[in-house]
Order: sequence, then structure tokens, then C-alpha cells
Amino acid sequence: MKFRSVSDSVTPEFPRVTSPKRFSVRVAEWLLDSPRLVDSLNAKHLAGRLLKQPAREGVVIAQSRLGQLMCRECGNARDRRIGHDLLRQAARAGDLRAQQELGLIED
Repeated sequence: MKFRSVSDSVTPEFPRVTSPKRFSVRVAEWLLDSPRLVDSLNAKHLAGRLLKQPAREGVVIAQSRLGQLMCRECGNARDRRIGHDLLRQAARAGDLRAQQELGLIED
């Protein structure tokens, strides 16, 4: 028996529902907002890694959350400065959470 292969034009292509960077931002937000994981350093580390690339690409919510995480959780001055810069970028883009955090930091 011969099997015929289906041509590429016949197979439907389904559009992606969410882009990968949007998915990683959502997972990171879930990790940071989860009451069970709020004190877990591993969860915060993973969330920071998931937010890093979208923040570099200019996703405002990623810049805001990563900036907050770096300002609050990092022990060295370099990371706090980078977090402050990320918060400033997000605040300029209109993120209210970043604007509030900058108000708390600059007081």
C-alpha cells in the first residue's frame, strides 16, 4: 500500500496564541505574585532570568518587574543601579507601578 504525503499547502498552520516573550513575562509575574513562592529565592532568581530578555527588548512590564526585583533583592550597588535604570525606563513609558516605586526609592 502506498502512502501519499500531504503537501504543505494542505496542512493548516495555527497562529500562536502568545509570543514566547509574553509567555515568559506571565510566568515570571506568576512566580513573583504567588503567595506560596513569595519568599523563595529560587523563584525570584528564575523570574529574573525570565524577565531579562523581554526587558532588554523594551517590554515595559518586564522592565518594571525586573527593576523592582533588582532594587529590592540584590545586594550589590551595580545591580541596584541597573534596577533603578530599568524602573526609570518603565516609568517614562507610563508604567504606574514603576512610577510609584521610583517615588519610594527617591524619597
